[in-house]
Amino acid sequence: MARFTNPDERPYFLWNEETTVAQFRAALAAASEDEKALLLGRLMREARDPDVWEFTSVAEVRALFPKIERYLGRRKDFWSYLLNAWAERGLA
Repeated sequence: MARFTNPDERPYFLWNEETTVAQFRAALAAASEDEKALLLGRLMREARDPDVWEFTSVAEVRALFPKIERYLGRRKDFWSYLLNAWAERGLA
């Protein structure tokens, strides 16, 4: 179920920023690799797990994970485990 269909909505995971869904999507699209890692790190740290996939793909996260992981804080171990478990099972 797609949640972030209203481009003017303020995403809950950017609770401390005046940013809309459209602005966040545009920032991701225009970002350099380092900037994208920071944005994805915020997303993966603050959003509910299923909501992450509304803005990115497993392939993109996997490719940028060495740069993303420094921004994950307490969620780093969770995401490392999840990506590794999926890979071991051939799921993603």
